Amino acid sequence: MPVPAIDVAAIAPLTDVSDWLRSSGLKIVLLLLGAVLITRFAGWLRDRITDRIDSTFRHTDALIRTEDAKYRHALAQVLTWVLLSVVYIAIGVEVIRCLGFNLAGLIAPAAVFGAALGFGGQRVVQDLVAGFFLITERQYGFGDVVRIDATGVSAPADGIVEDLTLRITKLRSSDGEVISVPNGQIAMVTNLSKDWARAVVDVPVAAAVDTNRVNEVLQEVCAKAYQDRRIRPLLLDEPSVMGVESLEVDQVNIRVVARTLPGKQFEVRRELRARIVAALRRDGLIAEASSAASSPAADEQ
Repeated sequence: MPVPAIDVAAIAPLTDVSDWLRSSGLKIVLLLLGAVLITRFAGWLRDRITDRIDSTFRHTDALIRTEDAKYRHALAQVLTWVLLSVVYIAIGVEVIRCLGFNLAGLIAPAAVFGAALGFGGQRVVQDLVAGFFLITERQYGFGDVVRIDATGVSAPADGIVEDLTLRITKLRSSDGEVISVPNGQIAMVTNLSKDWARAVVDVPVAAAVDTNRVNEVLQEVCAKAYQDRRIRPLLLDEPSVMGVESLEVDQVNIRVVARTLPGKQFEVRRELRARIVAALRRDGLIAEASSAASSPAADEQ
């Protein structure tokens, strides 16, 4: 019985593929696996660091995070993002090399591509540079309440800083929405939780009302609020009545100001409004007011 001939030409390509899978193919798999492991480890390490910062805050009597804690939290996020970016670029270059592409021969096309990318990626470079200065200058950090005005956008973005990288800043609004702002488009930042804040309440009353009596009632409200054990920890000093802030034809606005802990001005302002409404109603002054003493006031830093 004749022995079938073996086609050596057909076996050679299979041998080449097998050799490539055992060498370059295996190396690519290991590189990709290493990228996944590094990503998991970097995320675990970042969460470990941030959890430790947050646990230190939760296990103390402090009502707010310190500026150093905010900065360390933001720095951990940025360093993780930078590390993973460098790792992905290095592994991507190595995978291209394992696939058999000659990187030296790609210099000329890469130069043309880099020039095109430079014109099209100016915004990305601008975001990275702006993010670098945001971090180094400590303009805001994780957990800060900020108002960001971006170029080309009419309405500012308000919220709590949830994530911060060199490229973008993510805010959580009061409605629960996540707002992503490229750092290069930030024109102005208003930090509402830096060092201390101020709760401002403008009380509108009718022009015919005795303003001296209104001032006395408001001073009593401020004194009782400062003595309240529930609201006292949020205040840096006793709220004060600034007096008549503005005059109109049929209305007088009297301003009450309270210096608070960073980010607590909203809670204090709501509490003062409720107390002022109750006090004016009790003294029969709110019936003569042009509107309830709860008009929103702009936060002042």
